[in-house]
Order: sequence, then structure tokens, then C-alpha cells
Amino acid sequence: MRYIFVVNGRSDKAHILPDLEAQLAGRDISYTTYVTKGIGDGTRYVRIHCEFHPGEEVCFVACGGSGTVNEVVTGIFGAGPEKSFAILAYGTTNDFTKCWPGRSFTSLQDLLEGEEKQVDLIRCNDDFALNVANIGFDAMVAYRANEFIELGRSNPYGRSVLAGMLGSRFNRVRIWADGEKISSCLTMLCTVANGRCCGGEFFCAPRAKVDDGLIEVCLIRSLPLLLFLSILPLYRSGRHLDSKRCMRHMVYRQAKKVVVESPTMIFVSLDGEITAGTHLEFEILEGAVKLRLPRLREEAAQ
Repeated sequence: MRYIFVVNGRSDKAHILPDLEAQLAGRDISYTTYVTKGIGDGTRYVRIHCEFHPGEEVCFVACGGSGTVNEVVTGIFGAGPEKSFAILAYGTTNDFTKCWPGRSFTSLQDLLEGEEKQVDLIRCNDDFALNVANIGFDAMVAYRANEFIELGRSNPYGRSVLAGMLGSRFNRVRIWADGEKISSCLTMLCTVANGRCCGGEFFCAPRAKVDDGLIEVCLIRSLPLLLFLSILPLYRSGRHLDSKRCMRHMVYRQAKKVVVESPTMIFVSLDGEITAGTHLEFEILEGAVKLRLPRLREEAAQ
């Protein structure tokens, strides 16, 4: 097994490479490190390596946050069963790792002693999301959070919630889940999820399983600000699906395919990476990529 460590090269992530090198020191493994040079470079590098080494057994280790993971996963998709990915979490949120309690995504040793598992992937038009795709309020929060992260501000997601409340609570979109139209009025947000958590603290899809071949769809209708604030704690903690009060204002479905249409360009956040469109088609790709999980720690297994 060869390991290729794809390191987020953004200036505020300069600490990652020295920390990684310290963990690698003295280890008898075959590895390469690659520091990305900008947005999308991780995907480009991984794809080119896979094309030139089609039969090589490689684990690409995403060293960064959700965006780095997304780039690596996009790069290995379709490259063959010899290619897998892993995560060393150095990001602001690392949301996908919250699907795996009891496993450390910061320990290289745990990663090397881990196991492999096929997981699902969401395709959105020509892009992908491993964890969660957000439309409306959530996408605006992710967009503004990226700006605050670039500026080095503390609590970027908390700061961004206010921007979302003011600028993205009334979205005129139409949404279908497996052909059933589930939006009939203005929509505040819609999550199309494979994982459970987004924004570091919002458990938007608490029932999600990353290997069940299903998308978790949850939309919240446009609400008065005070009403939204009153249910926000339940949404944040993942208790909204069990709350009759919340579900009066929400729609929840499991589906294989989700279609979203908007008369105007609308933001969509794919694992924190922002794109936009007026027609979005989401499709679950069952068992599409192979994940190398860190070992389950003994105290968690008991």
C-alpha cells in the first residue's frame, strides 16, 4: 500500500505539513506528500496520478478540512478498486468524521491500523458531495463562512448564521424527491445529505447512514425570524426530526434522486465548496468510493 498525503496549501494551513512530517518521521511506509496550489488542484493532482498509475494500490490521505476531502474524493471517483481515500482532520469543521464516533481522524497511527469500507457519494450535476449539499440559508452560511475563514476570523460559522438569516430566508425553489414534489411555497433551506452534520455543529441529518444508498432530504419552509430562532437549537442538535413542533414547518424524505429548480441562480454548498445553478440534480452513487477508516479505539468498542 502506498500513501499519498494531499495537504491543503492555503496560507493559513501552513502548520499542517510540519505536523504531518512529525507523525511520518521514522515510519517504514511508502508515501509521498503533495501540497495543493489552489482551489481544485487536489482533484487535478489525484486524477492525473490515477490515470498514470491505473493498477497501483494507493490511499490518498486528505490533510485539511471538508474542501480538501471533497477534492480528493472527486479525484478518485471512477479510478478503480485499487484507489481509496482517508482523512487526517486539520479543518475548521471536518463534518464527515462525525459519522464515526470512537475513531480519531487526527492520528496517523490509528489510520495505518484502520480498515477499509465502501461509502456512498452524492453526484450534483457534474460535481460531488461526500457529506452534505446545502441549498438556501445553509449555502449562504457556508459561503460567508469561507470568507470569514479567509480573513482569519474566529467562529466563522457562528458569524455566518446572521448573514444567512438576513439574506437567504426566502428562496423560490421547487424540489422533487424521487419524483414527489415536496416544496410548494418559499423555502428557507434544504439539505441533501449523505452524512449527518454540517457547519461543525448542525446535525441536519441525524438518521443518515453513509452506506445505505439513500439521500436524506430535509427542507425547512420560510419562517418568521423569531420562529426560526426558536427551533434552531433543535435543528442544531439533531432533534428536529422527533419534534412535532419542528416538523410542522419541515419536510423530510429519503430518496435516490433529488431535483431542485429555481427561476434565478441559487447557491449550493457541496461539502463547503460553493457552486450555483438554476437546475440541480442530486443522485446517490451507492458504494462509490473506498474509505480507509481509523481503527476503532478500545474504549469506544466496549
